[in-house]
Amino acid sequence: MRLPDRLRLPFCFDPELLAGDLQRLSAVAWIEHFVAQNYDGDWSVIPLRGKAGATHPITMIYSDPTCREFADTPMLAACPYYREVLATFKAPLQAVRLMRLTAGSVIKEHADYDLSFEDGTVRFHIPVVTNPDVEFYLNRARVVLEAGSCWYLRLADPHSVANNGSTDRVHMVIDAAVNDWIADMLQHAAGRDQAPS
Repeated sequence: MRLPDRLRLPFCFDPELLAGDLQRLSAVAWIEHFVAQNYDGDWSVIPLRGKAGATHPITMIYSDPTCREFADTPMLAACPYYREVLATFKAPLQAVRLMRLTAGSVIKEHADYDLSFEDGTVRFHIPVVTNPDVEFYLNRARVVLEAGSCWYLRLADPHSVANNGSTDRVHMVIDAAVNDWIADMLQHAAGRDQAPS
């Protein structure tokens, strides 16, 4: 079964608690995203889970498709609500990152190949802090992502983001290997989205 390119998932996380854990990381340095040709402005990352044993900033934030061993970072240890959020996902979690797009910054249209349910790896987005002037486009159609919501987005398809607001946009971005729990949850969400109103 091929899923829609976007699905709002049946989870609602507390925006105040999400923002509170972000504040706990206020002394942590954000790592500049290394794919510089994909953006203008400031797109940066704090790794919460990544390649086991990684210590270099780039390897800590890289979502390596060949990696088989993942581990939580010390940053996640400082964030009790983020750990609670991640425990919601009954699946093998791979890279988990906070991704910040500062006000006035743009992520250019690109595709993250092999990031789809059909390819066996999914990416979930949970907006931690955002603003109404963030414009996220997937297949040239806008997706409005509110703080605390949770989404499956098929990012093997073309997507782009513009933060036209005056505040930062930060998402928790979770990569996971597809298992039966994910398949059942996404298929249920797809059926709910397609049900007549």
